Formats: sequence, structure tokens, C-alpha cells
Amino acid sequence: MSEFSLRRQARLRREYLYRKSIQDRHAAIQQRKDKVKASMKEGKEIPTALQEKALALMAAGDWDDPGPQLAVELGGEAAGGPTNIDDEYRWAGVEDPKIVITTSRDPSSKLKQFAKEMKLLFPNSQRINRGNYDNKQLMAACRSNDVTDFIVVHETRGNPDALVVSHLPNGPTAYFTLADVVMRHDIPGLGTMSEQFPHLVFHNFKSPLGERIRNILKYLFPVPKDTSQRVVSFVNWDDWILFRQHTFKKVNEGKDHELTEIGPRFSMKLYRIIMGTMDQDGAADVEFVLRPYMNTARKRRFMSEEDPW
Repeated sequence: MSEFSLRRQARLRREYLYRKSIQDRHAAIQQRKDKVKASMKEGKEIPTALQEKALALMAAGDWDDPGPQLAVELGGEAAGGPTNIDDEYRWAGVEDPKIVITTSRDPSSKLKQFAKEMKLLFPNSQRINRGNYDNKQLMAACRSNDVTDFIVVHETRGNPDALVVSHLPNGPTAYFTLADVVMRHDIPGLGTMSEQFPHLVFHNFKSPLGERIRNILKYLFPVPKDTSQRVVSFVNWDDWILFRQHTFKKVNEGKDHELTEIGPRFSMKLYRIIMGTMDQDGAADVEFVLRPYMNTARKRRFMSEEDPW
């Protein structure tokens, strides 16, 4: 990559982080205003942390300029709420995603097969051999070819056990644990793989974090046609995301539908989100991380209920 391209990439990254910090600051102020207004409207005591700033917040009133408010509304709608603004997804759906899938180094035959099945899962995706390339080289090649998402699958002792989804060019990057992976050829009575763009079903992604994950996964798929008979479902069960893929056809003169599983099937658990790409891990801000104390602090259903922070 040329020196000019590196400088341009660094400048775009700085501009992105600056816009994001401005939006986050406006969103935080607006949230404090809303809490004060709600307390006064309901006749309740203003939260202690806001009592000293209550007069100043009330004097400030609503947004003075509709521009920041519009940016927060658009960003919040795309990223799962005003605290998770990411304008990378603002124009998602206008053009089909372009995805590159690869594995960790020295993959086993089972991991290679799983990567092939992931390529069939995501329309308009391409699988590449990892070879000896490092993350920075792969990400630079993806950026230069207008790739929208970079996916890496990992393994332990021949079993796929991790999935990384990195959105380009500026993030976010989500890290998932994989469990109960069943390949297509291991499912009895397997149907043929459809190449139609699938309809998506998301169940129980209700919290801001759940909305965030839903958008990260949703924008890996292009917009389907109404006539598509392929369905991909993500079901949140106790913070495990159960993945299934089916095709359907009408029976009984169109009154009922018959589902046929086409695989693969697996379970995913989010353990980390960073506000950057995979090659920036360690330098990018951490948006979410699953910590051990969350196991006992409360029943951790982050994606179906209110966030614990």
C-alpha cells in the first residue's frame, strides 16, 4: 500500500472517530435532559447525579440545531440506539454487501469445509485461503477492493469454535464463540442449498445491545425478493444465538408451508465488540466485553432485556 493510501486511510479513520465522539456527546446530553424532564413530569425526585446540573440542562432546552439530532436519530436507528452510533451502517441496504471469508492459519479439513458452507450461507461472498498473510495485509486488500465485511472462522482441535465479523472500512468488529456446530452433510434428509437471497428472522433481540448485534448480522445479507423461499433465523435464547437455515414451500393450496432445513446449524455467543476493524484490535475502543462477574451479578440476558450498564 502506498504512503498516500496509508495517510488517506488514517485521515478517514480520524474523521470517523471525531464524528462519532461528537454524536456520542450530544446523545449523552440529550439522555440527561430526558431524565430530568421525566422526573419533573412524574413529580419524582431528580436523580442525585443530575441534581447539580438540572438547572443548566433545563435552561439548555431541546436541541438548538436539528443537525446533531438528525445525525443521532439516523445513527441510532442504524446501530441500535443513541449510545451505539455507527454511521457505517447508515447506507446499508443501498448496495449489496461484499464479503470475504477466511480461516485461521493451518486450518483442518473440517474448518475448511465449514468455511465453504459459510460462503454458501452469505450471498455475494468469496472464500480465500489464509496462507501466511497477517490481518493487516488481508484488511488492506479488502479495503482496496471495496469489501464491506471480513469474516474469520477459528477452530480448536478441528472443531470450529469462534467467528469474527469485521465491518469495513472503520468497524465495528464482533467476536463470537461457536458451539454445537453441525455441518450440512451431517444433517439427515438435507435439502439442496438455495442461492436465493434469504428472508431474515430475528427473535428476542430487544435491548440496545441486542439491536446492535441484530444490525451487525442483518447487514451481512442483501435485501431479498418477495418471492424468495429461503429463510435464515437467529433466535436469542439466554444470550446464545441459535442459527438455523430453511427453505419453505406452500402446501394445502397455499394455506400451510413446509420447512426443509438446509444447514448448517450452530450456536453463537457474543463476547466482545470493538469500535474498529480486526487489524486495530488493541488500539480501538472496546464497546462491549463479557466479563466473568456478569455471571453472578444478575441473570445475564443482555440481548433480550435492558443492558446492565
